[in-house]
Amino acid sequence: MLLQFHPWASAVEAPFWQLLTQRKMDVFKLDDSPKPVLGYYSTGQQVRVPGKDTSVALPARLCLGTGAFPDGTDPEQHQAGRIPAFTFPAPGIVKNTNTIEDFKSIDKTALFKMAVDQIWDDITSGRAALDPSLLNRFLLLTFADLKKFKFYYWFAFPALQADPAWTADTMQEITLAFSPVQVNNLRLGLDQYRQAHPSSQWGFFLVRESQDGMSVARLQDWNEFFAGCDESQMIIGFADPSSLDSHPGWPLRNLLALLQHQWKVTKVRVLCLREVPGKQDIGSSKLFTAHVPSYVPVSACPKAVGWEKNAQGKLGPRLADLAPLMDPARLADTAVNLNLKLMRWRLLPDLQLEKVQETRCLLLGAGTLGCYVARSLLGWGVRNITFVDNAKVSFSNPVRQPLFEFEDCLEGGKDKATTAAASLRKVYPGVNAVGHALSIPMPGHPISSQLYESAQKDVATLEELFRQHDAIFLLMDSRESRWLPTLLGARMKKIVINAALGFDTFLVMRHGVGQDREHHISSESAPLGCYFCNDIVAPTDVSEHTMVSLSDRTLDQQCTVTRPGLSAIASAMAVEMMVSLLHHPDGVRAPADKADGEGGREDRAQDQQGSTLGLLPHQIRGFLSRFKNLLISGQAYDRCTACSDAILGAYEQEGFGFLAKVFEDAKHLEDVTGLTKMKEESEGLDMEWAEDSEGEDIDEDM
Repeated sequence: MLLQFHPWASAVEAPFWQLLTQRKMDVFKLDDSPKPVLGYYSTGQQVRVPGKDTSVALPARLCLGTGAFPDGTDPEQHQAGRIPAFTFPAPGIVKNTNTIEDFKSIDKTALFKMAVDQIWDDITSGRAALDPSLLNRFLLLTFADLKKFKFYYWFAFPALQADPAWTADTMQEITLAFSPVQVNNLRLGLDQYRQAHPSSQWGFFLVRESQDGMSVARLQDWNEFFAGCDESQMIIGFADPSSLDSHPGWPLRNLLALLQHQWKVTKVRVLCLREVPGKQDIGSSKLFTAHVPSYVPVSACPKAVGWEKNAQGKLGPRLADLAPLMDPARLADTAVNLNLKLMRWRLLPDLQLEKVQETRCLLLGAGTLGCYVARSLLGWGVRNITFVDNAKVSFSNPVRQPLFEFEDCLEGGKDKATTAAASLRKVYPGVNAVGHALSIPMPGHPISSQLYESAQKDVATLEELFRQHDAIFLLMDSRESRWLPTLLGARMKKIVINAALGFDTFLVMRHGVGQDREHHISSESAPLGCYFCNDIVAPTDVSEHTMVSLSDRTLDQQCTVTRPGLSAIASAMAVEMMVSLLHHPDGVRAPADKADGEGGREDRAQDQQGSTLGLLPHQIRGFLSRFKNLLISGQAYDRCTACSDAILGAYEQEGFGFLAKVFEDAKHLEDVTGLTKMKEESEGLDMEWAEDSEGEDIDEDM
């Protein structure tokens, strides 16, 4: 029967058009001369239809991807490094016209003839025998509309026509033609062949069948390799992109032309190599015999075919409208989403990426912790991040805070919050990052009459920011600055993640939502505490790093003195805790898990009621000097100065008036919560105990 071939189907990856755009803008400019490109293809495969006992043959695709153009720093970059694993190279040329009129009016016949002549010259000169990948030469004609991100293109895959035409017998699987031992020897021989030779040799090869096994060699070794062989032992092989049972792929056409011209072949056994990538399975490969009636010497270039048909099945160009993809910001968005989705596809099917992405995060503090937390949130695909900080960028900041640069420190320094937001948008344009230069009033820091109205506005702004966001990160460098945000978080029942640093220790914790008795009674769990629930005094004018007055600190006490790597560790823990919390069915009210071996909830990660991502602790206390973390749980304190019912009730009733009293004197918190009375009662008991002890001593003396 007449030998027919499965034609190529072009498959252009979206990043190729981005590369072409960059080359056009930066390298080609108005130069529309043909430029070399490198395509690739894999062997044909058939895919089984789920739930049915049938298979679908995949098209024979010739692809252009990210390695199509040589690296600008290494023009002679090896082919194997530019194509994916388990694929074969196909060199080509791209002619990119400057206008759509040039694209339409260009002499396509002359262009095609140029490509055909090149292939014929490769065959007659012997270059194709030395580099068989040249048999796969192709032509790509393009016009790139860079304003609208539309790309007009037309592929040609020149194939020389044989006269007389080749015929073939029925194709059969190699498992029927060869023994299992021979098939295995062939597979091993092909593996060794590819390891021993460059990628330009991989797609075409010689096979010699013998009783001892199967040997593989290069085309250029024809005379030596087949010396003394019977015709039945000689096999010509090629990587076959076709997945059809009755037709080999397009590369065979030019291979047969080479065989006929170089070695005057009129009859040959053909191996169509079809392997499953990465699985060392060549059982789907086909074998048949091709022949022509006689050898007819050819001196002139034969006729050729090869222009690809469009989607309508007609000879004509195609259009790639990539406006939604080619915008670099959209490409970045796609890439970030794909990276995250790979986790869900491969590892965690229950990963709720959309929920994480839609979480609106408010970062109170744009210093070291704030910068690292923001970068980690970007890694998880969070799209809405707001910074709050009233400080300026100083010269010591950029080396520790990755969202700032040296230029940000000049002329007194830029606002940290707005600068961090702008820097974050540079890192990833798809993020909605906003900065607010805002002061957070603190207990024990009186407000002058001149600043009273300004403080009122700052509190109102902070309250509104809390309403607009879902997760709040407390990343400030003083204890009392966390008090008001803690109160607001408990009042609005927001996710509040707290991160604090010592010299070589850190604390990362999630706040509970106050007493919340109804929920915890029904779930038989204790409410979790906040940052202040372990205190029996009100937050005062003290730095959590230096433990001295914030208003009376020496130079060394004004700096956050921590080991440089500590903030990145704590920030990552804080973000991961938030993401784990989002995956818990109880959300912000999720109970605390303990570490393995501590009992109680060590199997929570495997429980359907727990977080998809594993354990969800209340507090993580890290000790860098010992490279150790402890998971700690603390209950809510009914006299807490930040989240107790008494404090929340007082704020509900008095509003800013209550806050003003606290700012004036932090001891007001102790009065409201009953801590003052408790201390007085405790002191009274101490005095009574002391008097009783003194009386007993007198009696003994007597």
